[in-house]
Amino acid sequence: MNTSEEKIEGTIHLLLYILQKLGGHCDIHKLFKILYFAEQKHLVRYGAAISQDHYHAMKNGPVPSIAYDIYKNVKEGGTTYARYFSALDRFSIQGIVDPDLDFLSESEMKCIDESVWENKNLNFNDLTGKSHDEAWNQTAQDKEISPVAIARAGGADSDMVKYIEDQLLIHSAKFE
Repeated sequence: MNTSEEKIEGTIHLLLYILQKLGGHCDIHKLFKILYFAEQKHLVRYGAAISQDHYHAMKNGPVPSIAYDIYKNVKEGGTTYARYFSALDRFSIQGIVDPDLDFLSESEMKCIDESVWENKNLNFNDLTGKSHDEAWNQTAQDKEISPVAIARAGGADSDMVKYIEDQLLIHSAKFE
């Protein structure tokens, strides 16, 4: 995914997939933590993130910025994402269409499914505590959490950490 529109579209379908697995609706705290732990699993296993989102160290744990912007638009009654989501209350959202699975690979769905299963029954405080991992702890509040730190916190070995660092370097390279 290269353009911001593609990143947003991918995030929409990730969120819709998680919401579908949770019965169609969820509070945003749980939704974002399930996505974070799925991202972490995918980084540890495959050396790649699921989304192109950036996580920030917020008070109650990591928050994906694109997903949060989508949620704010929906919560405030914006029409940009009204064909995909509706706000149930101040902190909950529901998916109103099925996700387009062309946006998700098998490995991504597997990591999301595992994260849903592991975290769906955890309450707010448990999810907050669980997400206050090494990556969150080493990042200043409201600042971006490094994908390398997320992978390390998830148990990535040194070879995988090196691979992720190399991929980030390649991705950030500018060719003339």
